[in-house]
Amino acid sequence: MKSVLITGANRSIGLEITKQLSAKGLFVYLGSRDLEKGEAVVRELNQNGYQNIKAIEIDVTNPDSIAEARNIVEKEQEKLDILVNNAGILGINPQPASDTSIKDIQHVFDTNFFGVISVTQAFLDLLKKSDSPRISNITSGLGSLTLHSDPTWKYYNFKTAGYGTSKAALNAYTIALAYELKDLPFKVNVIDPGYTATDFNAHNGPGTVESAASFIIKHTLTDDSAPTGQFYSNDIEDEIGISPW
Repeated sequence: MKSVLITGANRSIGLEITKQLSAKGLFVYLGSRDLEKGEAVVRELNQNGYQNIKAIEIDVTNPDSIAEARNIVEKEQEKLDILVNNAGILGINPQPASDTSIKDIQHVFDTNFFGVISVTQAFLDLLKKSDSPRISNITSGLGSLTLHSDPTWKYYNFKTAGYGTSKAALNAYTIALAYELKDLPFKVNVIDPGYTATDFNAHNGPGTVESAASFIIKHTLTDDSAPTGQFYSNDIEDEIGISPW
């Protein structure tokens, strides 16, 4: 049975990914900063027929928390097949480039960028033990520099000094990581679930968590011939969904 760790999985898209992967027969570590909340979610999932799910405490901004989560996975599984770096924050709103404080921007980067790096590096040796390791970094269309430079893009006016730039940085890191691991069986990609109605954005997005999770899973449970180092977006209206960087 393949194992997967999903950070920020106790609600919204992360929770829906958990449900869908559980239904597909994977063992899912439901990552949550608050273990009690995570365990309550797992109990509810079990009552609704979802199995092979375990809550695991992981705060992506806390090195000790990451290390403890890694030790649990190693002890119980000896390896990890899939890492979905889903945890993310929006930060204050609005975020004008001219006067959003460094402190507020750093707060967003700590979770969305440095947190992803910390978790990835901590679990990389366990992923290398898998026959088909996958790393999916959950990004946003707001991290596309190309789209943000196009006045005709439908989200052109949504500029954020912290959130969007953190996702652009995440995209750049993913390219570097995918290149480093290209001669191994890794598939390392960034995936934008699209503008989805969740707690994250006060349920303003047009997309559903079901569609977002399905799109993420489609580009995570890939075969050996699939590409690596790609930027997929559920907001790109074509069959594959490749987004410009």
